[in-house]
Amino acid sequence: MDYLPLTPPGQTPLRVMTIAGTDSGGGAGIQADSRTFAMLGVHGCVAVVAVTVQNSVGVKGFHELPLDIVAGQIEAVAGDIGIQAAKTGMLASSEIIGAVADTWRGLDDEVPLVVDPVCASMHGDPLLHPSALDALRSELFPLATLVTPNLDEVRLIVGIDVVDSKSQRDAARALHALGPAWALVKGGHLRSSDHSPDVLFDGTEFHEFDADRIDTPHDHGAGDTLAAAAACALAHGFPVPDAVAFAKAWVTECLRAAYPLGHGHGPVSALFRLNA
Repeated sequence: MDYLPLTPPGQTPLRVMTIAGTDSGGGAGIQADSRTFAMLGVHGCVAVVAVTVQNSVGVKGFHELPLDIVAGQIEAVAGDIGIQAAKTGMLASSEIIGAVADTWRGLDDEVPLVVDPVCASMHGDPLLHPSALDALRSELFPLATLVTPNLDEVRLIVGIDVVDSKSQRDAARALHALGPAWALVKGGHLRSSDHSPDVLFDGTEFHEFDADRIDTPHDHGAGDTLAAAAACALAHGFPVPDAVAFAKAWVTECLRAAYPLGHGHGPVSALFRLNA
């Protein structure tokens, strides 16, 4: 695959922020985002919204940070360092979503925002209070350049059970109606296909992306990694379809390089680029 260009040593690279929760096991969340940022040559900035207690087996609990600390991290970085793109992950509660949305609306520059609407871990452990779904739909989605839900998240957000290409397109339409500029419905969990088909919609036109399904149980952090890679590509000025195509290729290679960890699901690995 063609990588994003690296900044020469001593020059300031592009800056991309992740607004999300930590993963104490290092497989997903801010840790996964930061690995992709580093391997794609951008300077990663973070706004931590929650600290999770988790490992390869599941999420044991999480603690939300105060709203002023969440908002303050975003404002401090944007006002001094500047960012060329951002992505969200686990936001935990309607109050945090509101704080992020309010802060984002207050930024001076129009910065691309990728919203990965994390509702539950891959083990099914909840990472978003049920009351926060309305805030996600009404407050954050309208601010998003791109939303990137998986099929379980699609079901929670718009109530559509995606089982084939038709329902996948229906879901993309329903997601776009909530306000984002572009809606991506990922097909990694679409078991009716032996491939991994994704559908992107801008309200007028559909774009389809396909890749071989990688046969591995180690896919922890795949959604975070795809959204982070898309944010990096948008920071470089890629049009959204090209950014999604790049992110799709990136996460596919990260799945190929995934490794076992602990007693459960291991993470996808952006570290493969060290051997490229």
